[in-house]
Amino acid sequence: MKTLITTLVLAFCTTIGFSQNDNDSQSVIYGVRAGLTISNMDYKDGPINENQHRNGFLFGVYAEIPLAASLSVAPEIQFSPEGANHEDFANDYINVPVLLKYKLFDDAVAFGVGPQVGVKVHKDNDGFKNFVFSGVGIIEFKLSGDFYVDARYNYGFSNVFDEELVPEATTGVIQIGLNYKVF
Repeated sequence: MKTLITTLVLAFCTTIGFSQNDNDSQSVIYGVRAGLTISNMDYKDGPINENQHRNGFLFGVYAEIPLAASLSVAPEIQFSPEGANHEDFANDYINVPVLLKYKLFDDAVAFGVGPQVGVKVHKDNDGFKNFVFSGVGIIEFKLSGDFYVDARYNYGFSNVFDEELVPEATTGVIQIGLNYKVF
């Protein structure tokens, strides 16, 4: 797992290192993101616990690489607490979404979708998979200057429990974030 995290961080840093930033509309933008998460587990055959949602704080970094005037690809690395609000069902993840973003109204509004892989951190042999896959949908609004606010929904595609366990569940995560475009 450490090798995967190191590889993901290295790939993200390589993207940043080889990108050009010449202060025009087609330059790569880098930023930081922080916000709140509201996570819940969706069980296939009925809940096995009270399944109260889990709230937490997320933080991460991102890049926006322009493909056209209004279209960009945005890889990210972020820490996100997910699962349910019960100690045995709460997991933290390093998530790596890769979003395709479309901007409207001179960068005032953006919509995005894309896949996400999550790598579980802090726990071993707890009955949960180390890797989960999700789909992400976002809407982003420019506040002022380089500050943006976004709302996201992460829809879990993969079962979060290990294959040898009977229950099956996916996670659904709502995120409200504040983004600052550094350069």
